[in-house]
Amino acid sequence: MKKYLLMAALFAGNAFAAPAHSDKETKDDIARHRAMAAAHEGAAKCLESGKKADVCEKELQAACKGLAVGKYCGMKHVH
Repeated sequence: MKKYLLMAALFAGNAFAAPAHSDKETKDDIARHRAMAAAHEGAAKCLESGKKADVCEKELQAACKGLAVGKYCGMKHVH
C-alpha cells in the first residue's frame, strides 16, 4: 500500500512539472479528460440503474478504449 501511495505522490508532484505543451496538445488533453469524465459519468449512471458492477465495468472499459491507461479508465477507487 505504501508503494502505491508513494507512486501517487510522485506522479502528483511530476504532473505539473511536465514541459509545456503546444496549443493543439493542450486541446487534445482537454478533450481526452472530458471523454474520460463522460465515460465515468456513464459508469455512475449504469450503477444507478441497478445493473451489476461487472456489467458497468465492461461498459466503462469499452467507452474508454484508447483514452486512458489501465482497465479502469485511468482511475480506480477503494471499495
